Amino acid sequence: MSYLVLARKYRPQFFHQVVKQEHVIQTLKNAIQSKRVPHALLFTGPRGTGKTTIARILAKAMNCKRISESEPCNECQSCIEITHGNAADVFEIDGASNNSVDQVRELRENSKYLPIHSSHKIYIIDEVHMLSTAAFNALLKTIEEPPPHILFFFATTEPHKIPITILSRCQRHDLKRVGFHDICELLKSICITEAIPIPEPSLSIIAREADGSIRDALSLLDQVMLFSQGDVTQDHVVSVLGIIDRATLFELSQAVFSQHLKDILTCLETLYYRGKDLHRLYSELIEHFRNLLFVKMGKKTKELVDLSDADMSIISNQVETISVTHLHQLIQILFQEETIIKYSSQPKIALEMVFVKMVQLSPALSIDTLIDKIDHLYQNIHKFTGQTPAVSKSAEKGENRLTDDKIYEQTTQYPTVQQNHIHANSQPSEEKSYSVPELPKDDNPKQQWWAFLTSINEKQPALSALLKQCNLKLFDGNRIELETEAQSYAQKRIIKQINILETLAKDFFHNPVTIGINEHTEKTFEKPLEKQTLKKTPQVLREKAKNHPLVAKTISVFNAKIIDIKILKEGKES
Repeated sequence: MSYLVLARKYRPQFFHQVVKQEHVIQTLKNAIQSKRVPHALLFTGPRGTGKTTIARILAKAMNCKRISESEPCNECQSCIEITHGNAADVFEIDGASNNSVDQVRELRENSKYLPIHSSHKIYIIDEVHMLSTAAFNALLKTIEEPPPHILFFFATTEPHKIPITILSRCQRHDLKRVGFHDICELLKSICITEAIPIPEPSLSIIAREADGSIRDALSLLDQVMLFSQGDVTQDHVVSVLGIIDRATLFELSQAVFSQHLKDILTCLETLYYRGKDLHRLYSELIEHFRNLLFVKMGKKTKELVDLSDADMSIISNQVETISVTHLHQLIQILFQEETIIKYSSQPKIALEMVFVKMVQLSPALSIDTLIDKIDHLYQNIHKFTGQTPAVSKSAEKGENRLTDDKIYEQTTQYPTVQQNHIHANSQPSEEKSYSVPELPKDDNPKQQWWAFLTSINEKQPALSALLKQCNLKLFDGNRIELETEAQSYAQKRIIKQINILETLAKDFFHNPVTIGINEHTEKTFEKPLEKQTLKKTPQVLREKAKNHPLVAKTISVFNAKIIDIKILKEGKES
C-alpha cells in the first residue's frame, strides 16, 4: 500500500475534529438537530481551512443511519462509503474540470432520480467558481427549487467570481484562517502521535510558513520529517523549505537601527548567493517591521502579532529605544519602494538602495518631544544670558476673546510688553524693564483673566497662546475652570504644564489658585471666535498662524521675525 500523507491521514472525520471553525460547525450542528439544513450551502475561505472536509462530514451526517448529537457514526454503510469516496448517492465534482454547460445539464437530469439507499442525494462541487457562466445559468432553476431529496454543497476560495444569482440562492458560511498558535498545537500533537521528535522552534517555522492553512502545514511537516531521521533543527527546516530565517530578519532590523550599512550589504550578499527569493524577503521585511511597530505600541500584541514567546522577547528588546514615529517612517519607505522592487530587473541592487535610504533616515521626533526640547532650550537661554528672550509683537497680537453663557465678546486690551533684543556680536545691554499689567482693581473676572494672560506672554508665550484657545467658565479668585474640546491639542499641552500654570497664577494673583480643565464632548462646543471665522478671511488665517503655539515659541526662543505668511489654496496657513 502506498504511503498516506499526513494531510489525508489526519483529515477530520467528525465535526469536533475540525480546527478552529466553531462558528460554522455550531451552526450546522444546530441545523441538523432542528432538521433545518438548507438545500444549498456555500463554504468559502482560504485554502486548507476545511471547506471540502466540512462538506463531506455534513454529507455523512445527513445520510447517517445512527447519527448521535449531530455527529455521524462513521461506521454505517453510508458513512464508510463517503469516507472512502465511493458512495453511490454522494457525488464529489471538481468544478474546474466539469465546468461546461453540457455536464451541468447531465447533473440536472440525474438529480431527478431518487437516491439508491440513502435519504439524500448530495452533490459536492469543489472550486465552484470555475464553472462557466452558461453552466451557472443552467444550474439556477435546480438550485432554487430542487427535488426534496437533493442537497448541494459548494466550496470555493473565490466567492467574488460566483454570480450573485447563485449566491442569493445559497446559505453562505465563511471559514477563517487558522491561527499560528493553533497550528503549532496541532503539529505538536501529530508529532507525538507519530513519535517523531521535532522541537517547538522548528514547528513554529512550519506553522508560520503555512499562513493559516492546515493542509499546507501538514504537507510541510511531511517534507521536513523525510529530511532527517533524528532531531529536526531550525537550520534543517530553513534549508528544506528554502525560507528566510527569522534570525536574518532580526539581524537586518538591528543593523538598520544601529545604522550599520556594511552589515546589511553583507547579509544581502549572502542571501543572494544562497539563491533566496529577494521578493519574498522584501514581503517578510514589511511584515517584520509591522510586528516591530505593534509590539512597540503594546496594544493587543498577542492578537495582532503571531510570534513565539522567544521572538516576542527579541522584538521587545530591539524596539526598546526606538520610537513609534521612527518605525512608522521605516514602514512608509518599505511601502513606497515596493513597486520598484517588484518590477526591477535588478532586485538585489534595488533592495540595497532601499536599505541605504532606511539607514540614512534621521529618526523623527513627536510634536510633544519637539516642544519639550524648545522649552528646554528656552530655559537655557534665559539661564546663561540672564535675560528673557524677546517676544515678537506678532505673537501677542490677535483677538483674545472669552465666553460668558456661550456669548463671545472682545475684552479690554492691555499694553503689550516691550521687546528686548539680544544682539549676537555685542555685549548684553542693561536689561530693559517690562511693563507688566497690574491686577485690575475691579472684580470683573474676564479683565483679571486677560491681565494674567498678558503677563505670562513674556515667560510662557506658547502656553499663553494655548490658553487663548480655551473658554473661561469659572473664575472666583481661588479657582479657574477652563473648557476645551475633548482630546484637543491645547488640552493635552495645558494639562502637561498645569503645575507651571498654577505657579504663575499664584505669583500674579498673590494667593493659591487651582486650575481645572473640563472636556466638552458635545458637537455644540462653541469655539473662540477666531476659530469660528477661520476660513472666512485671509486676515484671520494670518492672525491664527501668528498666534500658533509653535510659531510663538520659535519667535521667542530664536528672536525671530515673521517675514511673510502664504495662504495655500486648500485654506491652510504655512
